[in-house]
Amino acid sequence: MSKKIIIANWKMNPASSQEAMSLFSGISKNVSQIKKTIVVICPPFIYLPSFSKALAGKGKIKKQISLGAQDAFWGDTGAYTGEVSAVMLSDIGVKYVILGHSERRVLGESNENINKKLKSAISANILPILCVGELERDENHEYFNFVKNQLLECLNGIPKNLLYKIIIAYEPVWAISTTQNRRDATPLDSREMAIFIRKIISDKLGVGMKMPRIIYGGSVNNKDAGEFLRYGGIDGLLVGKASLDVKKFTDIIKIAENENN
Repeated sequence: MSKKIIIANWKMNPASSQEAMSLFSGISKNVSQIKKTIVVICPPFIYLPSFSKALAGKGKIKKQISLGAQDAFWGDTGAYTGEVSAVMLSDIGVKYVILGHSERRVLGESNENINKKLKSAISANILPILCVGELERDENHEYFNFVKNQLLECLNGIPKNLLYKIIIAYEPVWAISTTQNRRDATPLDSREMAIFIRKIISDKLGVGMKMPRIIYGGSVNNKDAGEFLRYGGIDGLLVGKASLDVKKFTDIIKIAENENN
């Protein structure tokens, strides 16, 4: 059985470097005995260098945690004010990057741009976490086509033998806590889409190729994490708000660890 992966997306939190290091240290201490679960922390860019130094040194911060970024530009260097490249992130020890998150798509990020970012991340030896998910679920099931188009356009031109490096995060926008009139997703919703995504990827890959991991994100917390991991047809979780609470997030990690037994 492959290891479950639990990814923390801190978004634009917390407000100070002191709070950030306190949160990072708290999670690190609580996962010191974790052996069967991959834990990834994706803080704002500004905190990555200090976290990287903490991971590289000896002492309180344990090696069970990998660093991830919340975005990366598709170019390596150049006249791109305000951007951070995958090459730069790799240089400070970042191993993962979230790409195509719904909160960036709503700001205008296109599948074409995400496609370029995926290729750049893979080239820099960073594992991309590609977010896909429908805005709503309609009675005609058009949301399947919506997700299919996201997948095919974002993965266009990526060699088949490299697709396994991409983690696909199913993130139904209608279930995210910041969405107006949101509603809870269920493990069955997750399983349905995980099966569909695997079919799309399988058709693209053909026989005998290694499949990418599929995880779920959408306001998952320590109360429903076990149900999603057990019945959602997934390999892990992308955690938002709950990852900003040491106890809640470590509870989720321990639930994943137990599911690997």
